[in-house]
Amino acid sequence: MSLQEILGSKIKRRTFLKIAGATGALAMVSAGCGQKRAEEEPPPAPQYSLEEGTWLPTGCEGCTSWCAKEVLVKDGRAVKIRPNALSKVHGDSGCPREHLGLQQVYDPDRIKVPMKRTNPKKGRYEDPGFVPISWDEAMGIFADKLIELQKNAEPHKFMVMRGRYTQNNQVLYDRFPKIMGSPNNISHSSICAEAEKFGPYYTEGYWNYRDYDLDNTKMVVLWGVDPISSNRQVSYYLKAWGDLLERAYVVTIDPRLSASASKSHAWLPVKPGEDGALALAMAHVILTEGLWSREFAGDFKDGKNRFVAGKTVKEEDFEETYTFGLVKWWNLEVKDRTPQWAAEKTGISAEKIINVAKRLGELGTHAIVWQGGGPNMQVRGGYSSMAIQALNGLVGSVDNVGGSIRGASVPSGNVPAPDDFMNELAKDGVRKQKIDQRGYKEFPALNAGRSGGGVVTNRVADAILAEDPYDIKVAFGYWNNFNFSCPEASRWDEAMAKIPFFVHAVTHASEMSIFADIVLPSTHHMFEQWGYMSQKGNTYTHAWLNQPVIDPVWDCKDPETEMVWLLAQKLAERGFTNLKDFCDAVKDPESGASAANEKEFALFCTKVRTRPMWDPAEYKAGDKFSGWEDFKTKGVWNSGEYPFKKLWGNFGTATKQFEFYSETLKNALTAHAEKHKTTVDDILATCKYQARGEKAFIPHYEEPYIWGNESEYPLVMVDHKSRFNREGRSANAPWYYDLKDADPGDEKWDDVARINPRDAALLGVRNGDRIRLVSPVGSLVCTAKLWEGTPPGTVGKTFGQGHWAYGRVAAKDFKKREARGGNNNDVLPADYERLSGSTAFYAVTRVRVEKA
Repeated sequence: MSLQEILGSKIKRRTFLKIAGATGALAMVSAGCGQKRAEEEPPPAPQYSLEEGTWLPTGCEGCTSWCAKEVLVKDGRAVKIRPNALSKVHGDSGCPREHLGLQQVYDPDRIKVPMKRTNPKKGRYEDPGFVPISWDEAMGIFADKLIELQKNAEPHKFMVMRGRYTQNNQVLYDRFPKIMGSPNNISHSSICAEAEKFGPYYTEGYWNYRDYDLDNTKMVVLWGVDPISSNRQVSYYLKAWGDLLERAYVVTIDPRLSASASKSHAWLPVKPGEDGALALAMAHVILTEGLWSREFAGDFKDGKNRFVAGKTVKEEDFEETYTFGLVKWWNLEVKDRTPQWAAEKTGISAEKIINVAKRLGELGTHAIVWQGGGPNMQVRGGYSSMAIQALNGLVGSVDNVGGSIRGASVPSGNVPAPDDFMNELAKDGVRKQKIDQRGYKEFPALNAGRSGGGVVTNRVADAILAEDPYDIKVAFGYWNNFNFSCPEASRWDEAMAKIPFFVHAVTHASEMSIFADIVLPSTHHMFEQWGYMSQKGNTYTHAWLNQPVIDPVWDCKDPETEMVWLLAQKLAERGFTNLKDFCDAVKDPESGASAANEKEFALFCTKVRTRPMWDPAEYKAGDKFSGWEDFKTKGVWNSGEYPFKKLWGNFGTATKQFEFYSETLKNALTAHAEKHKTTVDDILATCKYQARGEKAFIPHYEEPYIWGNESEYPLVMVDHKSRFNREGRSANAPWYYDLKDADPGDEKWDDVARINPRDAALLGVRNGDRIRLVSPVGSLVCTAKLWEGTPPGTVGKTFGQGHWAYGRVAAKDFKKREARGGNNNDVLPADYERLSGSTAFYAVTRVRVEKA
């Protein structure tokens, strides 16, 4: 039976559960809007008053805002979502994404039962021939494949791939592959934001997301970030933005008119890839005008400003306080980066650069320079990330009131370590090179200063195809769809077709699922499973509890815990008891009992991980609870007040200071070079960077590295995210299309490429024309939209559409593999900011426009 036929089939769920194992009849999807036991013609969803029902706490992972929520449940059905007002991060404010969760959990196109592939051929245009199987059979087949790897002494050829997750991922993503003997736990992180963390780490020693004290700031510079639309803590920013605009000056630096840019006092449409030039020119102005923070950075010993354009300064004349290498940075780089020089590079006038920089310096410690992925997820974006973060150091806003801060850590427990459950084969396997080639000469991936410390997600496809460092024989993926979400997505089609056995655990049959041998129906994180997540905002950190507020709509299970427990039983039946022994070692903190079934295991894992938050005997910080039931009822833990300036003089860098000359980066690059018996200059050349010598260790200017000749591909592609993307999983929700014009320049029920009217006139393109965007690596078809919010020389397009699978709304015609709209990743090349391992999404390719 084809997947298209499956999607269209109708069968009672109760009947299916009785006959599926015996008959092979299939109903992967049927029923309307989530009736637990659906009839062939389901009645309309009942209408409820908001005064009826019970509000139950949970959380939303529709983006990395990770907000605490409450769900109104009536007669076992989720009918409404609202913020959990107990959160000190966002309070009673929410965002549009939360509501799309209802259309997801009750989507009639969800995977309803485990499925097995019957067609051994794999490819985009191959019908998988999926047939229904029981959970018992699915886990048995999976266990057989893992046992085969054990018998052949090649457990390292197993891989776990993670997309979205909860903090219970410690079980599936960490313990499980290690106990099996594989080093290959591959996250999505480097297609998310790793380069954004590069600058803060190599200036102040912090590899993580940041928070910002908006309540006390006087100026915000948004750099390639759209916080009221698609950055961390959208809910809080939507609430705070109106007040912020009344008392602070907001500038957006972005090559497109974003939602936040439209709500700013100034918009600087920087040329794609020239962010570093602009940041360095702003630093030049702050120093030459004498506007740096004396309290934080120090001063000339005689109090006279010697920072003069083009002139070097004696390092011994300047006495630094909480910084390191400021004068060296000036001499090597900043002295020559004048606003006039930057104006030619960036397209921003020298006058505007000077005005913004002077205002930033004057407001100083109560100012924020806030970068997202835009200026750093570029081929040469690492040093731009450092240059932008250096501005926070210059004005002294780092860890300061009204400035850029870190946020508190969350007290959490751990499930048992894997070591006691690993045999000798496993101990040997986990020491092998990871499949993503992190740490190779070309991929330093210097997460937290370690060669190969970070993930290089998109490189996995090439590694599988080349069998370098080895071949992958068994893979498990959950809540991920790399065949859609990674640039040059067709490489993933080839790679997944090459893997002999692949298990995919997701809510919907996605592009990646089409290459699976077993597809497992996953729970929806907001409604149907246990877990917890944390995030920072509003100077607080919160941690909220996922919990099953409704019974699973279909026969689905949680990949991070329930599926692991079920698999452990099957492995034990085949003589491999290690994973079961681990599961049995996870004890309920209250009763001391081991789990008797998969649902108990999920609950116990959650209680273990969150115990330091809810158990009075293990209290460490923040909110206090009387016990588990109290925590479960409230649903969210909050940190205490943020201790400003505590990091001054105790940063996580090699010098303990904020580093303008990064000894921390020097140590990391030198170690990576020595590992490969070469020089730092050679490493930088291999990683497509231009810097040589001492410039390797400071924020400096790098010319943009953009694919495509300008004469053949005249427009630079500007990719960005929608405020309605639930981690790319919104595309089968009709509300996504109904509301699409809330993204600036977009249209309802269409997928548009936004072109400046001047460029459109030259190209002979009119509003509404069907066009093809062609890059050096691929093409996509969409609709032309003439829009002044796209600067000349660029074409802007929102990521999120272009699915050829995922459901009958997401795909225009799944049977023909015909996509609704175009996937941006079909034109973006697979390139990287190699120092962090991040995929390059921005300022990475040029395109040409053709009539379609």
